[in-house]
Amino acid sequence: MCGIAGCFGIDDTQTITRMLDAMPHRGPDDRGIFQHGAAVLGHTRLSIVDVARGHQPILADNGRAGIICNGEIYNFQALRDRLTADYTFATHSDSEVILHLYRQKGPHCVHDLDGMFAFALFDGDNFMLARDPVGIKPLYYGHLHDRLYFSSELGAMSLAGLDQVHEFPCGHYYTPSEGFVPYYQVPPPAQRPMVDVSEAGRRIRDTLDRSVTKRLLSDPRIQVGAFCSGGLDSSLIAAIAAQQIPYLHTFAVGMRDAAGKESDDLKAGRRVAAHIGSDHHEYIFTEEEYYEVLPLVIRTLETYDPALVRCAVPCYFTCKLAARYVTVVLTGEGADELFAGYHYMKRLSPDALNQEVQRLVAGVHNINLQRADRMGMHFSLELRVPFFDTAMIDLAMRIAPDLKIRAVNGAKVEKWILRKAFEGSGLIPDDILWRYKVQYTQGAGCEDLGERLAEREISDEEMARIRKAHPAAVINSKEAAYYFKIFRRYHPQDSLLPSIGIWTGFDFDEEREKISGTMKDAATAT
Repeated sequence: MCGIAGCFGIDDTQTITRMLDAMPHRGPDDRGIFQHGAAVLGHTRLSIVDVARGHQPILADNGRAGIICNGEIYNFQALRDRLTADYTFATHSDSEVILHLYRQKGPHCVHDLDGMFAFALFDGDNFMLARDPVGIKPLYYGHLHDRLYFSSELGAMSLAGLDQVHEFPCGHYYTPSEGFVPYYQVPPPAQRPMVDVSEAGRRIRDTLDRSVTKRLLSDPRIQVGAFCSGGLDSSLIAAIAAQQIPYLHTFAVGMRDAAGKESDDLKAGRRVAAHIGSDHHEYIFTEEEYYEVLPLVIRTLETYDPALVRCAVPCYFTCKLAARYVTVVLTGEGADELFAGYHYMKRLSPDALNQEVQRLVAGVHNINLQRADRMGMHFSLELRVPFFDTAMIDLAMRIAPDLKIRAVNGAKVEKWILRKAFEGSGLIPDDILWRYKVQYTQGAGCEDLGERLAEREISDEEMARIRKAHPAAVINSKEAAYYFKIFRRYHPQDSLLPSIGIWTGFDFDEEREKISGTMKDAATAT
Protein backbone atom coordinates (compact mmCIF):
# COMPACT_ATOMS: atom_id res chain seq x y z
CA MET A 1 0.00 0.00 0.00
CA CYS A 2 1.34 3.35 -0.96
CA GLY A 3 0.84 7.00 -1.70
CA ILE A 4 1.05 8.42 -5.20
CA ALA A 5 1.32 11.98 -6.49
CA GLY A 6 2.15 13.43 -9.86
CA CYS A 7 1.42 15.84 -12.65
CA PHE A 8 1.09 15.78 -16.41
CA GLY A 9 1.64 18.79 -18.61
CA ILE A 10 4.45 20.36 -16.58
CA ASP A 11 7.73 19.41 -14.97
CA ASP A 12 6.78 20.46 -11.44
CA THR A 13 9.06 18.23 -9.41
CA GLN A 14 9.10 20.69 -6.54
CA THR A 15 5.34 20.52 -5.96
CA ILE A 16 5.22 16.74 -6.31
CA THR A 17 8.03 16.45 -3.76
CA ARG A 18 6.01 18.55 -1.32
CA MET A 19 2.93 16.39 -1.96
CA LEU A 20 4.94 13.27 -1.13
CA ASP A 21 6.22 14.99 2.01
CA ALA A 22 2.57 15.28 3.12
CA MET A 23 2.02 11.50 2.90
CA PRO A 24 4.96 9.73 4.60
CA HIS A 25 2.53 7.51 6.53
CA ARG A 26 1.31 5.95 3.28
CA GLY A 27 4.76 4.66 2.40
CA PRO A 28 7.41 4.54 5.12
CA ASP A 29 9.58 1.89 3.43
CA ASP A 30 10.69 3.61 0.22
CA ARG A 31 10.24 6.70 -1.92
CA GLY A 32 10.79 7.46 -5.59
CA ILE A 33 10.22 10.26 -8.06
CA PHE A 34 10.73 10.32 -11.84
CA GLN A 35 10.45 13.09 -14.39
CA HIS A 36 9.64 12.25 -18.02
CA GLY A 37 9.26 15.21 -20.35
CA ALA A 38 6.38 17.35 -19.08
CA ALA A 39 5.38 14.83 -16.43
CA VAL A 40 6.41 13.87 -12.91
CA LEU A 41 5.47 10.67 -11.05
CA GLY A 42 6.06 10.34 -7.31
CA HIS A 43 5.56 7.39 -4.98
CA THR A 44 5.89 6.50 -1.29
CA ARG A 45 5.93 2.77 -0.66
CA LEU A 46 4.64 0.38 1.97
CA SER A 47 6.35 -2.83 0.86
CA ILE A 48 4.07 -5.88 0.70
CA VAL A 49 4.79 -7.70 -2.59
CA ASP A 50 8.41 -8.03 -3.80
CA VAL A 51 9.71 -6.23 -0.73
CA ALA A 52 13.30 -6.17 -1.96
CA ARG A 53 12.91 -4.99 -5.57
CA GLY A 54 9.51 -3.36 -5.94
CA HIS A 55 10.76 0.25 -5.94
CA GLN A 56 8.49 2.70 -7.77
CA PRO A 57 8.13 4.33 -10.22
CA ILE A 58 8.65 1.10 -12.14
CA LEU A 59 10.14 1.87 -15.55
CA ALA A 60 10.36 0.03 -18.85
CA ASP A 61 11.67 0.61 -22.36
CA ASN A 62 14.71 2.50 -21.05
CA GLY A 63 12.57 4.95 -19.12
CA ARG A 64 10.13 5.71 -21.93
CA ALA A 65 7.32 4.00 -19.99
CA GLY A 66 6.56 3.88 -16.28
CA ILE A 67 3.95 3.41 -13.57
CA ILE A 68 3.14 4.35 -10.00
CA CYS A 69 0.43 2.36 -8.24
CA ASN A 70 -1.28 2.29 -4.87
CA GLY A 71 -2.94 -1.05 -4.29
CA GLU A 72 -2.78 -4.78 -4.79
CA ILE A 73 -3.54 -6.83 -7.92
CA TYR A 74 -4.65 -10.24 -6.68
CA ASN A 75 -4.46 -11.99 -10.05
CA PHE A 76 -1.10 -10.52 -11.00
CA GLN A 77 0.70 -13.88 -11.19
CA ALA A 78 -1.73 -15.23 -13.79
CA LEU A 79 -1.41 -12.00 -15.77
CA ARG A 80 2.36 -12.09 -15.50
CA ASP A 81 2.45 -15.65 -16.83
CA ARG A 82 0.54 -14.46 -19.91
CA LEU A 83 2.90 -11.55 -20.51
CA THR A 84 6.36 -13.00 -19.91
CA ALA A 85 6.76 -14.23 -23.49
CA ASP A 86 6.48 -10.68 -24.85
CA TYR A 87 7.75 -8.43 -22.05
CA THR A 88 10.80 -8.38 -19.81
CA PHE A 89 10.00 -7.90 -16.11
CA ALA A 90 12.44 -6.03 -13.89
CA THR A 91 10.64 -6.90 -10.62
CA HIS A 92 8.20 -9.37 -9.12
CA SER A 93 5.87 -6.52 -8.15
CA ASP A 94 2.19 -6.84 -8.95
CA SER A 95 2.23 -3.20 -10.12
CA GLU A 96 4.62 -3.92 -12.98
CA VAL A 97 2.05 -6.27 -14.49
CA ILE A 98 -0.27 -3.29 -15.09
CA LEU A 99 2.38 -1.43 -17.08
CA HIS A 100 3.06 -4.30 -19.48
CA LEU A 101 -0.63 -5.15 -19.74
CA TYR A 102 -1.24 -1.55 -20.78
CA ARG A 103 1.50 -1.78 -23.40
CA GLN A 104 -0.26 -4.85 -24.79
CA LYS A 105 -3.92 -3.79 -24.56
CA GLY A 106 -4.02 -0.05 -23.93
CA PRO A 107 -6.49 1.44 -21.43
CA HIS A 108 -8.72 -1.62 -21.69
CA CYS A 109 -6.16 -3.40 -19.49
CA VAL A 110 -8.30 -2.36 -16.50
CA HIS A 111 -10.88 -4.98 -17.41
CA ASP A 112 -8.32 -7.71 -16.63
CA LEU A 113 -7.34 -6.42 -13.19
CA ASP A 114 -8.72 -8.07 -10.07
CA GLY A 115 -7.78 -5.96 -7.10
CA MET A 116 -7.85 -2.57 -5.41
CA PHE A 117 -5.82 0.13 -7.08
CA ALA A 118 -5.23 3.72 -8.07
CA PHE A 119 -2.48 4.15 -10.62
CA ALA A 120 -0.91 6.53 -13.12
CA LEU A 121 1.28 5.45 -16.02
CA PHE A 122 2.89 6.83 -19.13
CA ASP A 123 4.06 5.19 -22.33
CA GLY A 124 5.86 7.64 -24.55
CA ASP A 125 3.58 10.66 -24.93
CA ASN A 126 0.47 8.77 -23.77
CA PHE A 127 -0.66 8.60 -20.17
CA MET A 128 -3.48 7.09 -18.15
CA LEU A 129 -4.97 7.22 -14.66
CA ALA A 130 -7.39 4.66 -13.23
CA ARG A 131 -9.17 3.71 -10.01
CA ASP A 132 -10.52 0.33 -8.92
CA PRO A 133 -14.19 -0.63 -9.45
CA VAL A 134 -15.64 0.48 -6.09
CA GLY A 135 -12.99 2.98 -4.98
CA ILE A 136 -11.21 1.02 -2.27
CA LYS A 137 -8.05 3.01 -2.95
CA PRO A 138 -8.29 6.82 -3.06
CA LEU A 139 -7.38 9.18 -5.90
CA TYR A 140 -7.96 12.92 -6.34
CA TYR A 141 -7.20 15.24 -9.22
CA GLY A 142 -7.36 18.87 -10.27
CA HIS A 143 -6.51 21.02 -13.28
CA LEU A 144 -4.46 24.18 -13.39
CA HIS A 145 -4.75 25.56 -16.91
CA ASP A 146 -3.73 22.59 -19.09
CA ARG A 147 -1.87 20.82 -16.29
CA LEU A 148 -3.24 17.84 -14.40
CA TYR A 149 -2.25 17.14 -10.78
CA PHE A 150 -3.25 14.06 -8.79
CA SER A 151 -2.57 12.36 -5.46
CA SER A 152 -3.85 9.85 -2.93
CA GLU A 153 -5.06 12.35 -0.34
CA LEU A 154 -6.88 15.67 -0.19
CA GLY A 155 -4.26 17.18 2.10
CA ALA A 156 -1.57 16.61 -0.51
CA MET A 157 -3.77 18.06 -3.24
CA SER A 158 -4.10 21.31 -1.31
CA LEU A 159 -0.38 21.92 -1.90
CA ALA A 160 -0.83 22.18 -5.67
CA GLY A 161 -2.61 25.55 -5.55
CA LEU A 162 -5.71 24.37 -7.41
CA ASP A 163 -8.99 26.26 -7.58
CA GLN A 164 -10.95 23.00 -7.53
CA VAL A 165 -10.16 19.48 -6.40
CA HIS A 166 -12.19 16.49 -7.48
CA GLU A 167 -12.41 12.90 -6.40
CA PHE A 168 -11.40 10.62 -9.26
CA PRO A 169 -14.50 8.51 -9.97
CA CYS A 170 -14.23 4.86 -9.03
CA GLY A 171 -14.61 2.31 -11.82
CA HIS A 172 -13.19 4.80 -14.35
CA TYR A 173 -10.00 5.39 -16.27
CA TYR A 174 -8.81 8.62 -17.82
CA THR A 175 -6.73 9.36 -20.93
CA PRO A 176 -6.26 12.75 -22.63
CA SER A 177 -7.88 11.50 -25.83
CA GLU A 178 -10.92 9.80 -24.28
CA GLY A 179 -11.42 11.73 -21.06
CA PHE A 180 -13.12 9.79 -18.23
CA VAL A 181 -14.32 6.37 -19.32
CA PRO A 182 -16.42 4.11 -17.04
CA TYR A 183 -15.33 0.48 -17.12
CA TYR A 184 -17.32 -0.83 -14.14
CA GLN A 185 -20.68 -0.03 -12.63
CA VAL A 186 -22.41 -1.69 -9.69
CA PRO A 187 -24.88 -4.05 -11.35
CA PRO A 188 -28.58 -3.28 -10.97
CA PRO A 189 -30.86 -5.62 -8.99
CA ALA A 190 -31.55 -8.84 -10.90
CA GLN A 191 -34.90 -8.92 -12.71
CA ARG A 192 -35.30 -12.55 -11.66
CA PRO A 193 -33.46 -12.73 -8.34
CA MET A 194 -32.20 -15.86 -6.64
CA VAL A 195 -34.81 -17.10 -4.16
CA ASP A 196 -33.55 -20.58 -3.25
CA VAL A 197 -32.00 -20.42 0.23
CA SER A 198 -29.70 -23.42 -0.26
CA GLU A 199 -28.32 -22.17 -3.56
CA ALA A 200 -27.81 -18.64 -2.27
CA GLY A 201 -26.08 -19.93 0.85
CA ARG A 202 -23.74 -22.20 -1.11
CA ARG A 203 -22.75 -19.40 -3.47
CA ILE A 204 -22.14 -16.99 -0.59
CA ARG A 205 -19.87 -19.50 1.16
CA ASP A 206 -17.88 -20.29 -1.98
CA THR A 207 -17.53 -16.68 -3.09
CA LEU A 208 -16.52 -15.37 0.32
CA ASP A 209 -13.97 -18.16 0.77
CA ARG A 210 -12.32 -17.29 -2.56
CA SER A 211 -12.47 -13.59 -1.77
CA VAL A 212 -10.69 -14.00 1.56
CA THR A 213 -8.12 -16.43 0.15
CA LYS A 214 -6.96 -14.11 -2.62
CA ARG A 215 -6.53 -11.30 -0.08
CA LEU A 216 -3.99 -13.29 1.88
CA LEU A 217 -1.52 -12.43 -0.91
CA SER A 218 1.72 -10.92 0.41
CA ASP A 219 5.45 -11.41 0.57
CA PRO A 220 6.24 -14.35 2.92
CA ARG A 221 7.87 -11.90 5.33
CA ILE A 222 4.65 -9.86 5.71
CA GLN A 223 2.24 -10.67 8.55
CA VAL A 224 -1.50 -10.72 7.76
CA GLY A 225 -4.14 -10.30 10.48
CA ALA A 226 -7.88 -9.62 10.83
CA PHE A 227 -10.16 -7.33 12.75
CA CYS A 228 -12.38 -9.30 15.11
CA SER A 229 -14.91 -7.14 16.93
CA GLY A 230 -17.21 -10.10 17.54
CA GLY A 231 -19.77 -8.86 15.04
CA LEU A 232 -20.98 -11.14 12.25
CA ASP A 233 -18.96 -9.60 9.42
CA SER A 234 -15.46 -9.42 10.87
CA SER A 235 -15.95 -12.76 12.65
CA LEU A 236 -16.68 -14.57 9.37
CA ILE A 237 -13.67 -13.02 7.66
CA ALA A 238 -11.36 -13.80 10.58
CA ALA A 239 -12.62 -17.38 10.83
CA ILE A 240 -12.05 -18.08 7.11
CA ALA A 241 -8.57 -16.55 7.28
CA ALA A 242 -7.74 -18.57 10.40
CA GLN A 243 -8.31 -21.76 8.44
CA GLN A 244 -5.30 -20.85 6.29
CA ILE A 245 -3.10 -18.86 8.68
CA PRO A 246 -2.17 -20.67 11.91
CA TYR A 247 -2.29 -18.39 14.96
CA LEU A 248 -3.82 -15.56 12.96
CA HIS A 249 -3.49 -12.21 14.73
CA THR A 250 -6.92 -10.73 15.51
CA PHE A 251 -7.81 -7.37 17.02
CA ALA A 252 -10.64 -5.75 18.98
CA VAL A 253 -11.03 -2.51 20.92
CA GLY A 254 -13.60 -1.06 23.28
CA MET A 255 -14.27 0.82 26.49
CA ARG A 256 -15.34 0.15 30.06
CA ASP A 257 -18.24 2.08 31.55
CA ALA A 258 -18.16 3.83 34.92
CA ALA A 259 -19.06 0.59 36.66
CA GLY A 260 -16.17 -1.23 34.98
CA LYS A 261 -18.37 -3.17 32.58
CA GLU A 262 -16.65 -3.95 29.28
CA SER A 263 -18.20 -3.02 25.94
CA ASP A 264 -19.93 -5.74 23.93
CA ASP A 265 -17.27 -5.96 21.22
CA LEU A 266 -14.52 -6.86 23.67
CA LYS A 267 -16.47 -9.78 25.08
CA ALA A 268 -17.75 -11.01 21.72
CA GLY A 269 -14.35 -10.65 20.04
CA ARG A 270 -12.76 -12.73 22.78
CA ARG A 271 -15.33 -15.46 22.24
CA VAL A 272 -14.72 -15.60 18.49
CA ALA A 273 -10.94 -15.62 18.92
CA ALA A 274 -11.13 -18.56 21.31
CA HIS A 275 -13.35 -20.43 18.85
CA ILE A 276 -11.08 -19.93 15.81
CA GLY A 277 -7.82 -20.26 17.74
CA SER A 278 -6.38 -16.87 16.85
CA ASP A 279 -3.69 -14.89 18.64
CA HIS A 280 -6.04 -12.21 19.93
CA HIS A 281 -5.12 -8.66 20.95
CA GLU A 282 -7.25 -6.06 22.71
CA TYR A 283 -7.01 -2.42 23.57
CA ILE A 284 -9.31 -0.69 26.08
CA PHE A 285 -9.40 3.04 25.48
CA THR A 286 -10.74 5.69 27.84
CA GLU A 287 -13.04 8.64 27.34
CA GLU A 288 -10.05 10.93 27.79
CA GLU A 289 -8.16 9.13 25.03
CA TYR A 290 -11.19 9.40 22.76
CA TYR A 291 -11.27 13.19 23.11
CA GLU A 292 -7.49 13.43 22.83
CA VAL A 293 -7.30 11.70 19.43
CA LEU A 294 -10.49 13.24 18.00
CA PRO A 295 -8.75 16.19 16.24
CA LEU A 296 -6.11 13.89 14.77
CA VAL A 297 -8.77 11.49 13.56
CA ILE A 298 -10.68 14.29 11.81
CA ARG A 299 -7.50 15.63 10.21
CA THR A 300 -6.53 12.16 9.00
CA LEU A 301 -10.03 11.16 7.94
CA GLU A 302 -10.36 14.27 5.74
CA THR A 303 -14.04 14.70 6.49
CA TYR A 304 -16.23 16.22 9.20
CA ASP A 305 -19.25 13.93 8.73
CA PRO A 306 -20.46 12.77 12.18
CA ALA A 307 -21.30 9.21 11.10
CA LEU A 308 -17.81 8.71 9.72
CA VAL A 309 -16.00 10.43 12.55
CA ARG A 310 -17.86 8.37 15.15
CA CYS A 311 -16.79 5.13 13.51
CA ALA A 312 -13.30 6.39 12.70
CA VAL A 313 -12.26 6.80 16.34
CA PRO A 314 -12.56 3.12 17.36
CA CYS A 315 -11.16 2.24 13.92
CA TYR A 316 -8.17 4.46 14.73
CA PHE A 317 -7.50 2.57 17.94
CA THR A 318 -7.94 -0.79 16.21
CA CYS A 319 -5.49 0.14 13.46
CA LYS A 320 -3.01 1.46 16.00
CA LEU A 321 -3.20 -1.86 17.83
CA ALA A 322 -2.97 -3.98 14.67
CA ALA A 323 0.03 -2.09 13.29
CA ARG A 324 2.11 -3.33 16.22
CA TYR A 325 1.82 -6.89 14.92
CA VAL A 326 0.93 -6.97 11.20
CA THR A 327 1.24 -4.99 7.96
CA VAL A 328 -1.96 -6.25 6.30
CA VAL A 329 -5.33 -6.72 7.99
CA LEU A 330 -8.66 -8.06 6.71
CA THR A 331 -11.88 -6.30 7.67
CA GLY A 332 -15.61 -7.03 7.49
CA GLU A 333 -16.35 -3.80 5.63
CA GLY A 334 -19.08 -4.19 2.99
CA ALA A 335 -21.40 -6.82 4.41
CA ASP A 336 -23.86 -4.21 5.70
CA GLU A 337 -24.07 -2.59 2.28
CA LEU A 338 -24.41 -5.83 0.30
CA PHE A 339 -26.69 -7.80 2.60
CA ALA A 340 -28.84 -5.00 4.06
CA GLY A 341 -27.31 -4.74 7.51
CA TYR A 342 -28.44 -1.24 8.47
CA HIS A 343 -31.57 -1.05 10.58
CA TYR A 344 -33.14 1.75 8.52
CA MET A 345 -33.27 -0.67 5.58
CA LYS A 346 -35.94 -2.68 7.39
CA ARG A 347 -38.38 0.08 6.54
CA LEU A 348 -37.82 -0.25 2.80
CA SER A 349 -40.08 -2.20 0.48
CA PRO A 350 -38.61 -5.30 -1.23
CA ASP A 351 -38.52 -3.43 -4.53
CA ALA A 352 -36.57 -0.55 -2.98
CA LEU A 353 -34.18 -2.64 -0.89
CA ASN A 354 -31.77 -3.84 -3.58
CA GLN A 355 -31.91 -0.42 -5.22
CA GLU A 356 -30.67 0.99 -1.91
CA VAL A 357 -27.98 -1.69 -1.82
CA GLN A 358 -26.87 -0.59 -5.29
CA ARG A 359 -26.82 3.07 -4.19
CA LEU A 360 -24.79 2.34 -1.07
CA VAL A 361 -22.15 0.31 -2.86
CA ALA A 362 -21.84 2.92 -5.61
CA GLY A 363 -21.33 5.65 -2.99
CA VAL A 364 -19.14 3.90 -0.43
CA HIS A 365 -15.84 5.10 -1.97
CA ASN A 366 -15.71 8.38 -0.04
CA ILE A 367 -17.63 7.15 2.99
CA ASN A 368 -16.72 3.92 4.77
CA LEU A 369 -13.92 3.00 2.37
CA GLN A 370 -12.32 6.39 2.92
CA ARG A 371 -12.50 5.82 6.67
CA ALA A 372 -10.84 2.41 6.34
CA ASP A 373 -8.11 3.72 4.05
CA ARG A 374 -7.21 6.80 6.08
CA MET A 375 -7.21 5.15 9.50
CA GLY A 376 -5.18 2.20 8.25
CA MET A 377 -2.65 4.20 6.26
CA HIS A 378 -2.12 6.61 9.16
CA PHE A 379 -0.37 3.66 10.80
CA SER A 380 1.09 2.33 7.51
CA LEU A 381 -1.37 -0.54 7.70
CA GLU A 382 -3.06 -1.99 4.62
CA LEU A 383 -6.74 -2.82 5.08
CA ARG A 384 -8.30 -5.35 2.70
CA VAL A 385 -12.05 -5.75 2.27
CA PRO A 386 -13.15 -9.21 1.02
CA PHE A 387 -16.87 -8.38 0.94
CA PHE A 388 -16.18 -5.72 -1.71
CA ASP A 389 -14.82 -8.24 -4.18
CA THR A 390 -16.64 -7.64 -7.48
CA ALA A 391 -17.76 -11.28 -7.59
CA MET A 392 -19.39 -10.84 -4.17
CA ILE A 393 -21.05 -7.61 -5.30
CA ASP A 394 -22.41 -9.29 -8.43
CA LEU A 395 -23.74 -12.19 -6.36
CA ALA A 396 -25.38 -9.91 -3.78
CA MET A 397 -27.24 -8.04 -6.50
CA ARG A 398 -28.71 -11.35 -7.73
CA ILE A 399 -30.08 -12.40 -4.32
CA ALA A 400 -33.74 -11.67 -3.59
CA PRO A 401 -34.29 -8.84 -1.09
CA ASP A 402 -36.54 -10.96 1.14
CA LEU A 403 -33.56 -13.24 1.76
CA LYS A 404 -31.52 -10.31 3.02
CA ILE A 405 -34.10 -9.01 5.50
CA ARG A 406 -36.54 -11.67 6.66
CA ALA A 407 -39.34 -11.44 9.19
CA VAL A 408 -38.98 -14.14 11.84
CA ASN A 409 -41.40 -14.35 14.78
CA GLY A 410 -42.53 -10.80 14.08
CA ALA A 411 -39.00 -9.35 14.04
CA LYS A 412 -37.10 -8.36 10.90
CA VAL A 413 -33.64 -9.94 10.85
CA GLU A 414 -31.01 -8.08 8.81
CA LYS A 415 -28.35 -9.97 6.78
CA TRP A 416 -30.50 -13.08 7.21
CA ILE A 417 -29.14 -15.00 4.21
CA LEU A 418 -25.52 -14.27 5.18
CA ARG A 419 -26.20 -15.70 8.62
CA LYS A 420 -28.16 -18.63 7.21
CA ALA A 421 -25.35 -19.45 4.76
CA PHE A 422 -23.01 -20.32 7.62
CA GLU A 423 -25.54 -21.83 10.02
CA GLY A 424 -24.41 -25.28 11.13
CA SER A 425 -20.93 -24.82 9.65
CA GLY A 426 -19.24 -24.40 13.02
CA LEU A 427 -17.17 -21.60 11.53
CA ILE A 428 -18.15 -19.17 14.29
CA PRO A 429 -20.28 -19.66 17.44
CA ASP A 430 -24.04 -19.65 16.83
CA ASP A 431 -24.64 -16.78 19.25
CA ILE A 432 -22.18 -14.66 17.26
CA LEU A 433 -23.70 -15.76 13.96
CA TRP A 434 -27.10 -14.48 15.11
CA ARG A 435 -25.84 -11.57 17.22
CA TYR A 436 -27.93 -8.43 16.77
CA LYS A 437 -26.54 -5.69 14.57
CA VAL A 438 -25.03 -2.72 16.40
CA GLN A 439 -23.08 0.27 15.21
CA TYR A 440 -19.31 -0.03 15.43
CA THR A 441 -19.42 2.78 18.01
CA GLN A 442 -22.17 1.12 20.02
CA GLY A 443 -20.27 -2.15 20.19
CA ALA A 444 -17.13 -0.32 21.26
CA GLY A 445 -19.06 1.67 23.87
CA CYS A 446 -18.38 5.18 22.55
CA GLU A 447 -21.39 5.99 20.37
CA ASP A 448 -22.44 9.30 21.93
CA LEU A 449 -19.17 10.77 23.22
CA GLY A 450 -18.70 13.19 20.32
CA GLU A 451 -22.32 14.27 20.41
CA ARG A 452 -22.13 15.06 24.12
CA LEU A 453 -18.89 17.00 23.62
CA ALA A 454 -20.39 19.06 20.80
CA GLU A 455 -23.42 19.95 22.90
CA ARG A 456 -21.06 21.44 25.48
CA GLU A 457 -18.80 23.23 23.00
CA ILE A 458 -21.15 24.58 20.30
CA SER A 459 -23.97 27.03 21.00
CA ASP A 460 -27.00 27.45 18.76
CA GLU A 461 -25.66 30.83 17.69
CA GLU A 462 -22.24 29.49 16.74
CA MET A 463 -23.76 26.65 14.76
CA ALA A 464 -25.87 29.15 12.83
CA ARG A 465 -22.77 31.29 12.12
CA ILE A 466 -20.82 28.30 10.84
CA ARG A 467 -23.63 27.21 8.56
CA LYS A 468 -24.06 30.71 7.15
CA ALA A 469 -20.34 31.18 6.56
CA HIS A 470 -19.94 27.83 4.78
CA PRO A 471 -23.01 27.14 2.63
CA ALA A 472 -21.16 24.46 0.66
CA ALA A 473 -20.68 22.37 3.82
CA VAL A 474 -23.33 19.92 5.08
CA ILE A 475 -23.84 20.92 8.72
CA ASN A 476 -27.11 19.69 10.19
CA SER A 477 -26.16 19.20 13.85
CA LYS A 478 -23.93 20.67 16.53
CA GLU A 479 -21.76 17.59 16.24
CA ALA A 480 -21.20 18.30 12.53
CA ALA A 481 -20.45 21.95 13.32
CA TYR A 482 -17.92 20.99 15.99
CA TYR A 483 -16.16 18.53 13.71
CA PHE A 484 -16.22 21.06 10.86
CA LYS A 485 -14.38 23.60 13.03
CA ILE A 486 -11.65 21.04 13.65
CA PHE A 487 -11.58 20.00 9.99
CA ARG A 488 -11.03 23.59 8.87
CA ARG A 489 -7.95 23.96 11.05
CA TYR A 490 -6.17 21.42 8.91
CA HIS A 491 -8.03 21.74 5.58
CA PRO A 492 -8.98 25.41 5.13
CA GLN A 493 -9.31 25.27 1.31
CA ASP A 494 -12.89 25.64 0.10
CA SER A 495 -11.85 23.76 -3.05
CA LEU A 496 -11.81 20.52 -1.04
CA LEU A 497 -15.42 20.66 0.18
CA PRO A 498 -17.12 19.18 -2.92
CA SER A 499 -15.02 16.03 -2.52
CA ILE A 500 -16.15 15.38 1.07
CA GLY A 501 -18.36 12.32 1.47
CA ILE A 502 -21.45 12.66 3.68
CA TRP A 503 -23.33 9.65 5.07
CA THR A 504 -27.03 10.15 4.33
CA GLY A 505 -28.24 6.62 4.95
CA PHE A 506 -28.14 6.43 8.74
CA ASP A 507 -31.03 7.13 11.06
CA PHE A 508 -29.16 7.25 14.38
CA ASP A 509 -32.24 6.74 16.53
CA GLU A 510 -33.05 3.63 14.54
CA GLU A 511 -29.44 2.46 14.63
CA ARG A 512 -29.42 2.62 18.41
CA GLU A 513 -32.33 0.29 18.87
CA LYS A 514 -31.61 -3.33 19.58
CA ILE A 515 -33.60 -6.14 18.15
CA SER A 516 -35.86 -7.48 20.89
CA GLY A 517 -35.20 -11.02 22.01
CA THR A 518 -32.31 -12.98 20.56
CA MET A 519 -31.76 -13.67 16.94
CA LYS A 520 -30.93 -17.23 17.73
CA ASP A 521 -34.46 -17.84 18.95
CA ALA A 522 -35.88 -16.24 15.83
CA ALA A 523 -33.63 -18.29 13.58
CA THR A 524 -34.52 -21.52 15.32
CA ALA A 525 -38.17 -20.85 14.50
CA THR A 526 -37.33 -21.07 10.79
